[in-house]
Amino acid sequence: MLNQSRPITMAVLAMGGEGGGVLADWCIDIAEHSGYWAQTTSVPGVAQRTGATIYYLEFFADDQSNKEPILSTMPTPGEVDIVIASELMEAGRAVFRGFVTPETTTFIASTNRVYSMAEKTAMGDGRVSSEELLSACEAAAKKFISGDFAEVADKSGTVISASLFGALAGSGALPFSKDQFTSAIERSGVGVKNSLIAFEKSFEIAQNSLKPKPNPVSISIGAKPADAPTANLGLTPAQELEILNNPNGAVGSKLQDLASRIKSDYPSAVTLMTISGIKRTADYQDAAYAKVYLDRLEAVKECDSVFGDGTYRTLNEVARYTALWMTYEDTIRVADLKTRRTRFNRVNDEARVGDNQIMQVREFLHPMAEEIADTLPTFLGGWLIKTKPVTNFINKLTINGMRLHTTSLHGYFLLYILARLKFIRRRSLRFNLEQERIDQWLTKILAVMPENYDLAYEIAESANVIKGYGDTHKNGWRNFTSLMSEVDKLRESKDSNAATRISKLRSAALSDETGEKLRALL
Repeated sequence: MLNQSRPITMAVLAMGGEGGGVLADWCIDIAEHSGYWAQTTSVPGVAQRTGATIYYLEFFADDQSNKEPILSTMPTPGEVDIVIASELMEAGRAVFRGFVTPETTTFIASTNRVYSMAEKTAMGDGRVSSEELLSACEAAAKKFISGDFAEVADKSGTVISASLFGALAGSGALPFSKDQFTSAIERSGVGVKNSLIAFEKSFEIAQNSLKPKPNPVSISIGAKPADAPTANLGLTPAQELEILNNPNGAVGSKLQDLASRIKSDYPSAVTLMTISGIKRTADYQDAAYAKVYLDRLEAVKECDSVFGDGTYRTLNEVARYTALWMTYEDTIRVADLKTRRTRFNRVNDEARVGDNQIMQVREFLHPMAEEIADTLPTFLGGWLIKTKPVTNFINKLTINGMRLHTTSLHGYFLLYILARLKFIRRRSLRFNLEQERIDQWLTKILAVMPENYDLAYEIAESANVIKGYGDTHKNGWRNFTSLMSEVDKLRESKDSNAATRISKLRSAALSDETGEKLRALL
């Protein structure tokens, strides 16, 4: 290294709050204490989750000539020796930008996911496949080291910069010893103990990943992260396993009869979805509502057993979307979720609130006249919607939204009281409208299944375009009715490609919020 003809180059891609600057400072510190010229610059990004930043570093060995080298302030594609990414999408961005090359780059990436806005706001499942990202990263790099370094940091009580620093040390990509790395952490004097714990664990991960593997090992992370809920029904993989192994043990005492009914009467292929469905609907309203949910599936189950292909895929999707449809988000539901202890605990953990700190949570709410009317009894809600002076007054009053301090007595109890209005939900305007719509959808599925099973499946899947609230829900419902109208036309013409046609239209409906692509295809 003392006779190097070019600097050692390194790029760190990290998001706000992850300690990317600390990691860069540690690297500069260790280099300067080891007789290297060292330089770092940072280019902050905007609107990528919490703001992604590229830290660029160059190290050049001091040859005692007293000639200061000219170091670059920006990474050059194809000439970066070490790339570190704090999250899998950032790793993908590094590959896309050409920072990672198979001839040069040691690539260290954390496999955790922090979803981008494009992924979160997609009408359908907009998540980029983690497996594809990992495969691309491995193919692009000379040496690829991956692991969930965010989890290592979390369990060690520190931030991911310490984990990535340990992985960098374990990779051997820099000409410094392990002791030199740990000394840099100790010299910083902040959070040393926890940082060293994360450093050691990640150092070991990196060392193990460099060991020769006797057989090819396939990377299988999957598109769904470890904490992603199944079908938006709020389940982790551990909860899924619990349901599959013991359906009765996965529910409370009030749902035991329904769980037993599922276990004895329903095919195992739909156990996970139906148990999830009764739990979700009971949580949303009560056990009686969960029974209504299961009763709705009975006719579909019988029809699928006679006209299906043995997979019960249509029944599974009906179970999924019926549960989601029956638990639409109204003001009562939103208030309920915002006042739960589990939510405050989650926010507390994510913000890393210390024992000597006070946490405050403020909500930004934007209730419009339609949402208020939906919650009122049918007659009163209908009157409000039809009375324009009243709706205009409410919309004018709430046009700028409202801020509510949930961790104050006033804010909390306001939402708490609203959340306890479940008893009026069954008589509300929106509730009766949604029940009618659900029954019409199920009736169409039952009518189509005997003549075209694949088309019935697509009708079940089409409920996926209905989501959200406000304008998003209006657009989704408009797209759904357009799809159902097309189903009727295709049935009349006895089109043999009806299922394929509806599948393409559904994909178009999920590709944008406005429905422009769907209308163009229609």
